[in-house]
Amino acid sequence: MTEAALEQLRYPIGRFQVSETFGPSQYSEWSQTIIGFPVKLKQEIEGLNEDELRYHYRPGGWTILQVVHHLADSHMNALIRFKLALTEEEPVIKPYFEDRVAQLSDSLFSPPESSLLILEGVHQRWGQLLGSMTTEDFRRTYFHPEYKKSFRLDVALALYAWHCQHHLAHIRQAKQMENKFQ
Repeated sequence: MTEAALEQLRYPIGRFQVSETFGPSQYSEWSQTIIGFPVKLKQEIEGLNEDELRYHYRPGGWTILQVVHHLADSHMNALIRFKLALTEEEPVIKPYFEDRVAQLSDSLFSPPESSLLILEGVHQRWGQLLGSMTTEDFRRTYFHPEYKKSFRLDVALALYAWHCQHHLAHIRQAKQMENKFQ
């Protein structure tokens, strides 16, 4: 498989990009993506059996089940990062090794419903928080030590809205490929 083909499988909607100019209308659009995500995810995996949940979206990629659990892990961290940035001056957030976390037993064997419940709660709370934020709040930052840079909350919101779409595309891809990849 070519590098270009692998890149397309890895980033089916493209890599994350955000325009230099954005504002409240984009915040609202991105917030709606966050709020509506658990329902879309649930619809995407509804009716999948255990074998289908083990489909990979690319060679060497995660299974659908691992993607679902990754989303819960990632988005729990995202909500906490937002809360830290809103209550502290440029807090240093704690990164984690998502590839290692995806290999833990709960990511490999827990039913997807456990993470769907987490995502429903996290996204409800996150949506409530996003709806109360001012333009000034979206300019607050946290520092990510892995990247050695600060992230504004508006850019983080754009990233997590993309993240939702990115992993929905992975799940659709895995279902379409019907276990072509291991």
